[in-house]
Amino acid sequence: MTKKIRLTTAQALIKFLNQQYINVDGEEFPFVEGIFNIFGHGNVLGIGQALEENPGHLKVIQGKNEQGMAHAAVAYSKQKLRQKIFAVTASAGPGSANMITAAATAFANNIPVLILPADTFATRQPDPVLQQLEHESSAAVTTNDAFKAVSKYWDRVQRPEQLMSSLLRAFEVMTNPATAGPATICISQDTEAEAYDYDEDFFKKRIHYINRQLPTPRELEGGVKRIRESKKPVIIVGGGAKYSEARQALIDLSKQCAIPLVETHAGKSTVEADFNNNLGGTGVLGTLAANKAIQQADLIIGIGTRYTDFTTSSKTAFNYEQTKFMNINVNRMQAYKFDAFQLIGDAKETLEALIPMLDGYQTTFGSEIQSLKDEWEIERNRLRDGVFSKEHFDPEIKGQFSQEELNEYATALGTEFLQTSAFITINDNVAKDSVVVASAGSLPGDMQRLWNPAVPNTYHLEYGYSCMGYEIGGALGVKLAQPEQEVYAMVGDGSFLMLHSELITALQYDQKINIMLFDNSGFGCINNLQMENGSGSYKCEFRDSNNQIMNIDYAKVAEGYGAKVYRANTKEELVAALKDAANQKRSTLIEIKVLPKTMSDGYESWWHVGVAEVSGSQEIHEAYERSQKMLKKAKTY
Repeated sequence: MTKKIRLTTAQALIKFLNQQYINVDGEEFPFVEGIFNIFGHGNVLGIGQALEENPGHLKVIQGKNEQGMAHAAVAYSKQKLRQKIFAVTASAGPGSANMITAAATAFANNIPVLILPADTFATRQPDPVLQQLEHESSAAVTTNDAFKAVSKYWDRVQRPEQLMSSLLRAFEVMTNPATAGPATICISQDTEAEAYDYDEDFFKKRIHYINRQLPTPRELEGGVKRIRESKKPVIIVGGGAKYSEARQALIDLSKQCAIPLVETHAGKSTVEADFNNNLGGTGVLGTLAANKAIQQADLIIGIGTRYTDFTTSSKTAFNYEQTKFMNINVNRMQAYKFDAFQLIGDAKETLEALIPMLDGYQTTFGSEIQSLKDEWEIERNRLRDGVFSKEHFDPEIKGQFSQEELNEYATALGTEFLQTSAFITINDNVAKDSVVVASAGSLPGDMQRLWNPAVPNTYHLEYGYSCMGYEIGGALGVKLAQPEQEVYAMVGDGSFLMLHSELITALQYDQKINIMLFDNSGFGCINNLQMENGSGSYKCEFRDSNNQIMNIDYAKVAEGYGAKVYRANTKEELVAALKDAANQKRSTLIEIKVLPKTMSDGYESWWHVGVAEVSGSQEIHEAYERSQKMLKKAKTY
């Protein structure tokens, strides 16, 4: 007879999480590292009690903001190449609702994370309970129904025995490379504390195997045929290539066949920047070298990419008269994009199978790959060594922002430091194995174009959702994943104001992170967007009621939390601050005042945004006409 063990639902949950293992290429280790929590009336007496009594091996970390701690969990899993996760739990109502944005971030990036939002009472005895929503149409709807749109798996547990099937399905989704993403299990707060006689076998060690799927012979032969028929194929390295750990296979194929590599935001640092055939980021935020190569391509080989609008320049990057597409992906939906020839399989396994089948094949790029790389290096050096001048940047893109306005900012902020110069200075002066984290604003453009990773998997850009506020929570998650490496959060003042609470968590748990705060007193990226499309500078700058530029002392904010802080408004000050910060044991923040409009700009790319069709402004009318002209080059499927 099957042995039983009497546990509350929450105790059963924690016991189960401790017994989940993953096996990747023969290496076996626990899948769930720990659980982030902010306790409230919906989970403190259920999950909180279970963790206090017996957490097992789980690391229990107290968050400060539900979204922030969930972002840390997402970043941890992303940095661990989706092979380990943290769970996150919050109270019913607003506490759980705060995690929805982070769940969407995980969904967009295909990152597994277990989300455990507390729910209302299954019995409905005390309804409406504190923080409960009441819907006239249904008593069954709660705040947590909002997670359905941002979860790869969603369930509500209202009986203790329901937990078993729900957890098994959730872990199947999270450990499947084709479906990986957030799993949300909403547990009614009375159910968390309710006891049940569980089968003891449910808590046995369970191993989830990550099997590397190989495409069919038909797919492999079709892929080889298309490559051999092409003269200038280009490989787009997506996040799937990084998660597959396909670095060496990419290098081997690229060297053997002289195929250039270009990178998506998620794929960057799969292969280090100094590899001869790596031309860097592609698309709206891409390098000149990568975008020129893409324009010449007669075959695009997309490996583990979703082809977002920033990767494809809103589907205008390619010459559709000559370019064909071939996609390698574990997910059929992604492989079908651009009506491509599909190879459904693991990136590493597929590339290793293709390499011997392409023996003797060479592209016609020849020395052009190195020429493109050299040309881009000249431009990168120009951006690094730039001087305080409007002419240093593209006057067309900088719109109506005058030299006088730059002077106003220089006086108000007390700086003439250029963002590109500051950015590359950081790249040049941190340890080569440092991990850099970013997500939103203008910094992702500098990241994708200008940051040269010297070590694989040291570039962590969340651009699937480009979520403002991810950067500092994300840096904490990365530090938990890579404790021996320095971690740098690249964050603008706008994103810092959105969410920086997990800096306190990093200080609390002695997880050193370094925050590089670029302050241009505004939402500079969106200010650029409105001005380059004909609008004026409207409500994107940080100005006070007297229309004066605000100069906020962010270093004091971090100092108040207990961080070591620096102020660096010149290259010399920044180099000195970086050197000292590297020797600190606690978290640091370097406040860098930079001039607006001094970030890097686009290179032979275009982004489709909604420009007004009707306006009294001639500049907006002209911007609309430009967008319509570009759309004629675009594909719609």
